[in-house]
Amino acid sequence: METLTSKETVEILNDLVRINNDRIEGYEKALKELKPEDADLKPLFMNNIDQSRKIKQVLGNELQVLGGTIDSGSTNTGTIYHAWLDLKAVFTGHDRHSVLAACEYGEDAAQKAYQTALESNHLPAYLVETVQEEKEWLKAVHNEIKAFRDQSARKN
Repeated sequence: METLTSKETVEILNDLVRINNDRIEGYEKALKELKPEDADLKPLFMNNIDQSRKIKQVLGNELQVLGGTIDSGSTNTGTIYHAWLDLKAVFTGHDRHSVLAACEYGEDAAQKAYQTALESNHLPAYLVETVQEEKEWLKAVHNEIKAFRDQSARKN
């Protein structure tokens, strides 16, 4: 039973690694979409990339302890997210609001992934605490992105 739990724990942690890979890719894409007048978002997006890299490092350390390896791919949701970002940009011309809305969508996906991990019952207590902390950090980012998005909607 312990082996099964460890295997499932490794799978869950790799799901979280993949969602953070998605965040990195998404924010890198969002940086490329920014117009010069939206340069105020650049530090936020870069901080979010750094945050996901730090989270991946923590998760990677835990994966090593469990005898797993860190996944370098992205999630199916991530693939959908990136395609959605590309599709939305075609119709909106890469404006500030659409870039922020796409980022918020990605943060919603991250919240769902973290909630699923927490509900799985396959995380040891010490990892539940780590995953809950990460989820709270990501929720704060979600709220910040949403506030910027809402503010940009009022300007339009």
